[in-house]
Amino acid sequence: MKILVCISHVPDTTSKINFVNGDSEFDSNGVQFVINPNDEFGLTRAIWFQEQQAATVTVVNVGGPDTEPTLRKALAIGANEAIRVNATPTDGFFVAKQLAEVVKSGNYDLVICGKESLDYNGGMVPGMLASLLDFNFVNSCTELTVDGSAAKASREIDGGKEIISASLPLVIGGQKGLVEEKDLRIPNMRGIMTARTKVLTVLEPVAANNNTNAVKFEKPMPKSAVKLVSADNLDELINLLHNEAKVI
Repeated sequence: MKILVCISHVPDTTSKINFVNGDSEFDSNGVQFVINPNDEFGLTRAIWFQEQQAATVTVVNVGGPDTEPTLRKALAIGANEAIRVNATPTDGFFVAKQLAEVVKSGNYDLVICGKESLDYNGGMVPGMLASLLDFNFVNSCTELTVDGSAAKASREIDGGKEIISASLPLVIGGQKGLVEEKDLRIPNMRGIMTARTKVLTVLEPVAANNNTNAVKFEKPMPKSAVKLVSADNLDELINLLHNEAKVI
């Protein structure tokens, strides 16, 4: 089984976020980047298939040279090889189009994406990728097993979960639960050294339209200062809860 894991290069959640050019572009200066958490669950599941079912695992990212440390980390975790499509990921359709070409040329059986990226939370790429490829698709996937060409998946739905059977080739949008958090892999020294010798192929992008464009970003309004109310002043507390917080 050939598995392709799509990796997003996203800011660490502890990073301070700012925008430039009239709040239309993300300012990456001084920001630490990591593997998108939803993708990390998918990568760990792919490594399980590698170890248990002799699958080959390739990771792919659409991005510039600055994303290569993230791909090298994925190689250190255990992926066999990496691919970088040398393009700025301008919108979901553009990314899906690039990934579709990689899948077609590589004849992959299973494509594992995160259901959404931590930065823009668009949630568009996995579904569009499956549509472009005419592959079966399971989103919000929390469990996945494969037996030959048959797959069984579990996905979150409102108020419960749904069990789905599907055949390969298959695209999934994975999330937390695909593996246990305790099973996430941390690169060890041997993995880091081995990653340096693994193949990282750089491909040029195919032509694709940008169907959406970010006009402006707005950060959440800063929280107001805390108001302290004396413990014996219940009338004031009730007044604030009723007229300002509007919770009673």
